[in-house]
Amino acid sequence: MRGPTFPPTIDHAEVPRMNPEEITAAENLARQLRVDSIRSSTSAGSGHPTSSLSAADLIAVLATRHLRYDWAHPEVPTNDHLVFSKGHASPLIYSLYRAVGVVDEHELVDTYRRFGARLQGHPTPVLPWVDLATGSLGLGIAAAVGIAIAGSRLDELPYRVWVLCGDSELTEGSVWEALDKASYYSLANFTAIVDVNRLGQRGPTELGWDLDAYAARVEAFGCAAITVDGHDVAAIDDAFATAAAAGRPSVVLARTLKGKGVAEIEDKEGWHGTALKPDLAERAIRELGGTSSIRVGSLTPPPGRPAITPDPLAVIELPRYPLGEKVATRKAYGDALAALADRPEVVVLDAEVGNSTGSESFLAVAPERYFETFIAEQLMVAAAGGLAARGYVPFAATFGAFFSRAFDFVRMSGISGLRIRLAGSHAGVEIGADGPSQMALEDLASMRAVHGSTVLYPSDATSAVALVVAMADAPGVAYIRTTRGAYPVLYGAAESFSIGGSKVTRSSDADAVTLVGAGVTLYECLSAADLLAAEGVAARVVDCYSVKPIDAEGLASACRATGGRIVVAEDHYPAGGLGEAVLAAIVGAGVRPSFAHLAVRGLSSSGTPAELLDAAGISAVHIADAARGLLRA
Repeated sequence: MRGPTFPPTIDHAEVPRMNPEEITAAENLARQLRVDSIRSSTSAGSGHPTSSLSAADLIAVLATRHLRYDWAHPEVPTNDHLVFSKGHASPLIYSLYRAVGVVDEHELVDTYRRFGARLQGHPTPVLPWVDLATGSLGLGIAAAVGIAIAGSRLDELPYRVWVLCGDSELTEGSVWEALDKASYYSLANFTAIVDVNRLGQRGPTELGWDLDAYAARVEAFGCAAITVDGHDVAAIDDAFATAAAAGRPSVVLARTLKGKGVAEIEDKEGWHGTALKPDLAERAIRELGGTSSIRVGSLTPPPGRPAITPDPLAVIELPRYPLGEKVATRKAYGDALAALADRPEVVVLDAEVGNSTGSESFLAVAPERYFETFIAEQLMVAAAGGLAARGYVPFAATFGAFFSRAFDFVRMSGISGLRIRLAGSHAGVEIGADGPSQMALEDLASMRAVHGSTVLYPSDATSAVALVVAMADAPGVAYIRTTRGAYPVLYGAAESFSIGGSKVTRSSDADAVTLVGAGVTLYECLSAADLLAAEGVAARVVDCYSVKPIDAEGLASACRATGGRIVVAEDHYPAGGLGEAVLAAIVGAGVRPSFAHLAVRGLSSSGTPAELLDAAGISAVHIADAARGLLRA
């Protein structure tokens, strides 16, 4: 259920106002932020100065009056969080860093956007004051929901999450997913600040300066909407104070001018993403009052207990399954999550399919660390990133096909180096009668492509449990593909599984061909080996459960031992999946194989799993036939 409702308006008269000296100080800082945004982007020859100039007053007031942050110690757990969802306004945040003394003049002006520099075109966590990489619009605000959940529902720490958004960004669906879930979870520590400057990249935005329309939408999603003149620092201060006291998530809608303060470009089209030429920059800086070196001190964070301390060495009692018992790996995923509940840093998110993905098993034992995002896959992945930025180990699950909606945010998690764990169930044609819309046949390829990712595809319950536990401590983005149907347990509880490994499930000195499968196709490979054995042909069978990193040496060794003959079968499209991973690995290890690759090459339909596997050409009879072809060759 949603939390209590609140009146849409709040009495601003109760909010204390800035005194004249504070107003002047904020205005002077805003001018400096504008000047420095111009200087850095002009020096680089690229950037987004006009998007920075419009929001300078907002950031000046925030930094001097509301952002409780110890700039010298970004690790302090009670520090507020400032997320630039409009990451293209990086000149502004970097100019703030100069004002607070953590970036010097040289770094700001001479290294911005240069090769090897910390001050990249869009902010990344190479800077200790940045929680996660932004620049994909709609990501920052959704990730901020995860940060706010950590503070209000898990850590119970008194920090506030401030998010700067652009008005063009508000056409992204993930923005409204974020506001909806911020309201659902009553995140009173969450404030989005929208820089409504009317102009997008190629022209006017959809709603222009219609703050009433924006406010109606915000209120409809259960958040407090506060409208303000984005260049009146006293009014901005009132708005921020009102937001902090709203008792629910809030959105400050600030009417601004793009390029504010520079008459030649102010509120004019055609200046988005364009650095000022040196002569124009010189005139603009003169118009803004010249360069300055205002320094802003830290606003002391409130006291609070330490943040969560991960315990990767906690002893986990893993579930055990009798050999031969039929258990779906999606169920084993849930069983493993329930076992991991003993680690307080593990949290689980699910997109309203927890009874199918297995996630509900964690809900039963640790409901306070289970977060239902409903059918909002983008929000789920981004919020997992926000939780990871706070030191949690988030597991997020949905059907494998539907991670494609959120792939951009998965990609951004890889750029940030965030440790998020994703589980995609109902993969491949094996799911049967639901039909092609539900069949993840591209997921291995997309997840393999993510920077620094781990991709796992267990076949049975024992390996699935072991790999889920291993995922908890893996670096970066880790993805596990689980199977809908129940299949026999192949491995005993004592069997070990490591990321980057593989298992030889059948072998002999007489093996003439290697059959490689993962997940459901491992069983088809074993059946194919039986068919070949009946003809007097011995086949080695390899369980390639770790798709990335892959066991290159183990696969190469099996290939060498079987005369270079190797068949790979996968319930996935041929591009970017298991077959290409195996081929690259063995060729990279110096083996030139005789290679057959069986994959789903056509558009599938509804049917039984057996019918669909056979129709796709990846069933045992097709694997055996491919092996015979290699032997004949």
